[in-house]
Amino acid sequence: MARKQKVPNHLKKRLEREERKRKVGIRQQRQYFLIVCEGEKTEPLYFEAFKADLPKGALQNTTLEIEGEGKNTLSLIQEVQKIIERRERASGRQYDQVWAVFDRDSFKAEHFNNAIFKARDATPEIFCAWSNEAFELWYLLHFEFYQDAASRHDYQARLEQAISQRTGKPFQYRKNDPGMYALLKKHGNTRQAKLWAIELENRHEGENFADHNPCTKVYKLVQALNDLFNSSK
Repeated sequence: MARKQKVPNHLKKRLEREERKRKVGIRQQRQYFLIVCEGEKTEPLYFEAFKADLPKGALQNTTLEIEGEGKNTLSLIQEVQKIIERRERASGRQYDQVWAVFDRDSFKAEHFNNAIFKARDATPEIFCAWSNEAFELWYLLHFEFYQDAASRHDYQARLEQAISQRTGKPFQYRKNDPGMYALLKKHGNTRQAKLWAIELENRHEGENFADHNPCTKVYKLVQALNDLFNSSK
């Protein structure tokens, strides 16, 4: 039987160092994440605050870009595709995930549904964090379960009431308030908001998403962000 060749100690240590570097390189591969919002301020302000609240070092291996376009529902998806093409051509790298954030509001059912279909059929897929009727439903779910078909104005009244009760002082909601994320974090419950959003989602069937009221898929984007940054630790 041939004698087993012993690897010199200095070579063994070098191989071990190289193996550790290789594993770290795999684990820390940079992720590119893009969020494009229909609104110019409300949604971008929320996600910018979310980004700023991440633990130190969370963005070390992640590039998170957020844009507010001020486009209507259907044209937003078209604009997202243009943004992807323009940015990827300029940078020479591809996004790992792209999300569009938009509301049903008063847009025609056909336009709302077609925006979701267009995003789903895009290559690569554009993920949608849509809300029906409005983004403020996601805020309200931080405080209470709300299952009645309603408008943005109804959410606002309930939200003002819920926050006033928890803070002990009158609260007036302002659509472009940069402090909403911090307020929700301090007085609301994001984990419960996710669970209630899932419960609302499960109450609707079929692909006439314009009729899925109330419903919000913002929780999916929040979860995707949490998963992304947890994996980068």
